Amino acid sequence: MLTDLSALAYPLPPDVARLYEAGDFARMERVIAQRLSDSRTPEPLAQRLRLQLEIARELPRAYPHTQAALLSDLQARIRDFKSEELEALRDDGTLDWRYVGGEVRFKDNCVSNLFKTRAEYAARALDPQIAAESARRSQRLDGVIAQMKRRGSLRARFTLRETMTVRSDRLTPGETLRVHLPLPVVGAQVTRGALLGASHPAASIAPEDAPHRAAYFELPYAPGMTVWADLAYEIDAPYRAPRAEDVSCEQPSFDTEEIPPHVVFTPYLRALAAQIVGEERNPLLKARRIYDFITTQAVYRFMPPYITVPNIPEYFLSGLRGDCGVQALTFIALCRLCGIPAQWQAGLYTTPEGAGNHDWARFYVAPYGWLWADCSFGGSAWRAGATERWNFYFGNLEPWRLPLCSAFQQELDPPRRFLRRDPYDNQNGEVESLSRALGRDEYDTDAKVLSYEELA
Repeated sequence: MLTDLSALAYPLPPDVARLYEAGDFARMERVIAQRLSDSRTPEPLAQRLRLQLEIARELPRAYPHTQAALLSDLQARIRDFKSEELEALRDDGTLDWRYVGGEVRFKDNCVSNLFKTRAEYAARALDPQIAAESARRSQRLDGVIAQMKRRGSLRARFTLRETMTVRSDRLTPGETLRVHLPLPVVGAQVTRGALLGASHPAASIAPEDAPHRAAYFELPYAPGMTVWADLAYEIDAPYRAPRAEDVSCEQPSFDTEEIPPHVVFTPYLRALAAQIVGEERNPLLKARRIYDFITTQAVYRFMPPYITVPNIPEYFLSGLRGDCGVQALTFIALCRLCGIPAQWQAGLYTTPEGAGNHDWARFYVAPYGWLWADCSFGGSAWRAGATERWNFYFGNLEPWRLPLCSAFQQELDPPRRFLRRDPYDNQNGEVESLSRALGRDEYDTDAKVLSYEELA
């Protein structure tokens, strides 16, 4: 089954690569079919070509906007927006684009990304709520950070509901579906996590410390069916202010290995790590230099599906654009390359008002143990001139997190038969039939916070 992603590190044939970059996916599929039917094609190359077919199917959906349609949308939403601005934003990398069928197409969420990362455009938005919501988010974060510093830590209890709705004309009623809904990973900052109830009896529940913990359901398909799970978890967020003078240059070596195909110590990463870290030997200060580089030299940008990126840290460090997961994985790769233990965490950013997907990192420095780094929140603070918040996210997290994954690129329990919608995370849930993976247009997922309580 197509679940092994190690072949992403293998090269594509030059003609297939040219067709892919030109967005000529129909011809690329024909060429790949010929290579796969050729007995001379080595099996490792065949694995790479099969993955490439999956990648190409994702991209047209991820880049739907023509230039004319995007310009019309921007002019309808931003005061006095000019076509020349679109060209400039495309050239500087703010508006993500690629060729689809030989035509320039823009990323599906590039407009919301523009408002998120460019304050001058949020200020020009015809909808005044865009700028107001950004200010509210910043004030909310500054308030909880100040509270953590006063009290030394914050503990909280959340309950929330995860929902998956399946609507597909490509499924037969009664056909068996295999559903994984994520559960809190207990450990690190989560002290308790439980499944309170669900729409259907779970066939199995993964152990509390499973790296991609989930409740598993086998269900007959009914059009418009909904599968839901109610979760509760308690989280502890201590405030730490680590000092370099307390840190020895001698540190443990666990969690410093490569994780192919993405956390790989390529020549480019080695050269860049040498530039960033220089002659520094203190592990805490090395990690801080990596954090500072990512947060001050790069800019947040929503990503195409991760499966379409052969090497995530190189993608980020060559373009200096990427979302929270890309920034977290780059921090992890550079830390590990420099001998600093580092791990992935992912799940939901859960405020009292709502929940959304988010990824971050943690790194180990003795005598402090595990510390956290949120490069995307740190970069946002840096761009806003919020130095205190920028410093906070090197070493700390607020308690508004639900860790659902404690490692990158892990198998679900029981294992999936087909390639996952997100093969690296399980933040929203996964579903497949017994014969194929379901497409992104066949189901929707959602998470809603039901209650929030600060604990003494």
